[in-house]
Amino acid sequence: MSNNQQMGTIKFFKESIKNLKTVGTITRSSKYLCKGMIKPLDFENAKVIVELGAGDGVVTAHILKAMAPDAKLLAFELNKKFCDEMRQKFKDDRLIIVEDDASKIGTYLKENGLGKADAIVSAIPFTIIPEDITYSILTSCKEHLKEEGTYVQIHYSLLPKKYYKNTFGNIDIRFIPLNVPPAWVMVCKKTKA
Repeated sequence: MSNNQQMGTIKFFKESIKNLKTVGTITRSSKYLCKGMIKPLDFENAKVIVELGAGDGVVTAHILKAMAPDAKLLAFELNKKFCDEMRQKFKDDRLIIVEDDASKIGTYLKENGLGKADAIVSAIPFTIIPEDITYSILTSCKEHLKEEGTYVQIHYSLLPKKYYKNTFGNIDIRFIPLNVPPAWVMVCKKTKA
């Protein structure tokens, strides 16, 4: 681990301890988890990608690396320190950092002239958010996702899988053991109604 990665991990840990309710974890996602989260995405055809709960940008970096030159990434994060860190770290015109609530996904897609998303990647800690808010955000995600679009969610437990099954009607679960703690990547498709 390089000194920069080590410093990033320490900063993430400190911020996570202070804001566990909104961050949802005290460790950064491993490179294996990041790769597992973006693997289901069709980067060749995805022109609009949304990331929810971007944190300090560890998954964001993997998305940007895989994205097409003409694609856009709308990254939502509530934590101001994490947003400031991303603004310093990423100098990429394809990235739009949104320091606001994920439930406003439609507003920001419209504001930026992006239409519907081809893919949504989420690290929002839904297990510590009230169920009505969780379903409200997921319903908004489904509404603003293109038909056949992909929704990807990370969790450290299988308990919340019902949220995605109930919202999207389908779910594919992938286990990522090489992460602290081990994680599950839940993948849903928006299918024809």
